[in-house]
Amino acid sequence: MVQKLVLPLSPKMDKEILYNFIDVEIPDFNPEFFGLWINQTVIENKFELGELSYVFCTDDYLLEMNKEHLNHDYYTDIITFNYNVGFSLSGDLFISYDRIIDNAKELGVSVHDELSRVMIHGVLHLLGFNDKTDEEQAEMTKMENECLVKRNSFT
Repeated sequence: MVQKLVLPLSPKMDKEILYNFIDVEIPDFNPEFFGLWINQTVIENKFELGELSYVFCTDDYLLEMNKEHLNHDYYTDIITFNYNVGFSLSGDLFISYDRIIDNAKELGVSVHDELSRVMIHGVLHLLGFNDKTDEEQAEMTKMENECLVKRNSFT
């Protein structure tokens, strides 16, 4: 089952964040909260929000995407497709909700915190942050943690 939520960020903006749910339900998902937090992160990094689409799906769905598009035969929590034009942030972010739940248990954090971390991780990739090397991973983790702290001002 596919479910969509569309949230314009403000009456003055024609940009939006799309939230799509494929065979998953996320309890207490608050698109307004995520939209405000993500938009603020984008602005603080000197970008403007273009079109951003989140697709929340199962492990199996994302595994097929990983095989088809990246030739990777393993589970992952997120795949990000970058469609930025200049400093207009746009992309498709596919997130396995199954991985979010498993990661949260393994890390001893709430599902909401892990979902937030993975959602902002994808945005950070679109903003130009990478995580291939140890140094890049350390910087990415630092940025995720800073964003998670700022997230609390939107609750």
